[in-house]
Amino acid sequence: MSRGIPRLVPIFAVGLFAALGGILGRAGDARSTPMLPSVPPGFTIETIAHVSEPRELTVAPNGDLIVGTNGPNVAIVPNATGSPRPATTFVTMPDRNAAGVALVAESLYVGTYGGVWRMPYRSGDHIAHAAPERIALERPGGGGGHVTTTLAAGHDALFASVGSSCNICDESDATRATIQEMSFDGTDRRVRASHIRNAIALAIDPMTDALWAGVAGQDELAPGHPYEIFDDVSAHPGTADYAWPVCYENHRPVDGKRDCTAQAVARVALPAYETPIGATFYPARAGTHDFGDRFRGGAFVALHGSWHKPLVEPRVVFIPMHRDEPTTAVDWNDPKKQWSTFVGGYQHGDGSRVGRPTGIAVAADGSLFVADDLADVIYRIRPKR
Repeated sequence: MSRGIPRLVPIFAVGLFAALGGILGRAGDARSTPMLPSVPPGFTIETIAHVSEPRELTVAPNGDLIVGTNGPNVAIVPNATGSPRPATTFVTMPDRNAAGVALVAESLYVGTYGGVWRMPYRSGDHIAHAAPERIALERPGGGGGHVTTTLAAGHDALFASVGSSCNICDESDATRATIQEMSFDGTDRRVRASHIRNAIALAIDPMTDALWAGVAGQDELAPGHPYEIFDDVSAHPGTADYAWPVCYENHRPVDGKRDCTAQAVARVALPAYETPIGATFYPARAGTHDFGDRFRGGAFVALHGSWHKPLVEPRVVFIPMHRDEPTTAVDWNDPKKQWSTFVGGYQHGDGSRVGRPTGIAVAADGSLFVADDLADVIYRIRPKR
């Protein structure tokens, strides 16, 4: 079983769930009022919405929050940067796992199991006014493995990450274990990164327009390996080849024999099994709720934690950076040097959990939003005033 695979629901149950307003928090479920995670001194965290199985996030220019989910629905939290109103369904997609979301000008893009979709969007819309149009086909042969398609929008291109169909295998589907770069209408498309097992956390650095990816590595290696990675894909020319499943970490061959000199090596290492799900960069300038100089240009990465025992703790980490250069260089002997925990307290000493962070996004006013697909909530984090 691969890490990061969400809970599967029979198709008839998904339809019934959506019909009953399943995009909102599950009625009668204790997870609808979870214990709040912890944030550093000087910050506050609050629950602003209840959304079933939320995944990736994007903030609209007017402060509305758009939420991808593990189901067929995309949710919207109106006025998320002000006095939030209850989440509602923005659109029900014709495909499952509507996890990836991205806004570009007057278009909303959604990544699902089977493709990348586009629909008209204007700031202030709370429901889709036109049917989604599929602009790119993913996983044409179906199959199992990782089921989400994550999106990130740069100035000139849209990026879509499609995870592998397995833990270790040779993929026959050219869309699997890749990050694809495409024009905003989907017509011009190429593989930007290959042999990258599950680059589920995609983020654009707004200062440089560089594409970064947080990647969940393969299982069944030596305990504590491979380290998870967060890397500047744009720093590698051509198609960045991360050499999964034959190489890992810093040019290390899985079998001890392969030539891994051509492997793309990451700039950031994270502990094994942490499972990066979402990432965002803090801007150089923010509004009323600016986090301050320490955070400018740095990256927040939401780590889902492990699915297997011993359970690795979920958390949101902060990685200080300056224009795509981590403040602390990667150390392949210590994957804990480059980051600090920003949101914690998701897991108790007995292994029980109150949540697992997924999507993460920052608004123009400086507010940080974190989704949680175990507690089924959206949190908003701000400095104390």
